[in-house]
Amino acid sequence: MKTVVFAYHDMGITGLQALKRAGFTMAAVFSHEDDPQENCWFGSVRDWAKAEQIPLYCPQDVNQPVWFEKIAALAPEIIFSFYYRNLLAPEILAIPPAGAFNLHGSLLPAYRGRCPVNWVLVKGEEETGVTLHRMVGRADAGEIVAQMSVPVAFEDTARSLYGKLCGQAARMLAEVLPALKEGRALLRPQDLQAGSYFGGRTPEDGRIDWQWPALQIYNLIRAVTEPYPGAFTVLAKGEKMIVWWALPEAGGRSRPAGTLEREGEAAFMIAGDGGRLRLLDIEIQGKRLRNGEIGQYFQERIEDET
Repeated sequence: MKTVVFAYHDMGITGLQALKRAGFTMAAVFSHEDDPQENCWFGSVRDWAKAEQIPLYCPQDVNQPVWFEKIAALAPEIIFSFYYRNLLAPEILAIPPAGAFNLHGSLLPAYRGRCPVNWVLVKGEEETGVTLHRMVGRADAGEIVAQMSVPVAFEDTARSLYGKLCGQAARMLAEVLPALKEGRALLRPQDLQAGSYFGGRTPEDGRIDWQWPALQIYNLIRAVTEPYPGAFTVLAKGEKMIVWWALPEAGGRSRPAGTLEREGEAAFMIAGDGGRLRLLDIEIQGKRLRNGEIGQYFQERIEDET
């Protein structure tokens, strides 16, 4: 079965590998040029396609008549999108007779939209998953072909959870792609009223509000820690402190939210519910500090100020 594939990121490679194993003929792969301003910690679809000697295109905007004509000329029977960053125009979705399908990193209809892995952690969910669904004009709104769930561990970060989702996506695609290929897949509509939609995130969304409960702050930290920009706060002297890792603990002494507390070499920040966050990996003014180095750093600051 001939396909044209739109793919990016590790999930893009996961989808491409699954199509290859399932015996699909890939007439072309569409991807993105890597952004030099972005921390590209993930695998390269470009490199994968070149190694497989599959024609590769990286247009700035695929939703243009010249690309409609190019894709139509390739005559795909089915189209797949695996973490391609742009919605595809109706003119593209209408080309393949067997339909166009997208892989999304949540259990639709929950967490439709952008950055589902980060949002799932921010919201403290204990379960998420992957969904293959038909593409329609509205984002992540088409009929569901298949889903598989993934438990979210307390210690998961966006990166570790993303790795779990890639593994589960590979298993799901191995099951469903033969059915799609043979035209026997069963689709079911989404109940969008029962779901949720979230937009994109920016570095500013990582700002910590110490009035929040300790667990809510922890969820933000693990959602945006490396390779993402990190959760941050601004200290009394105007210094930006990035909290790369911290763990919530039950109550410290009764102090205002946002107060720094030291116990020996350990350092904590007080949260709004009286709980606290044990600081384990931070960055201040470009200086990375871990574990006991953090308490020592703040002790030296106190001594310098007295």
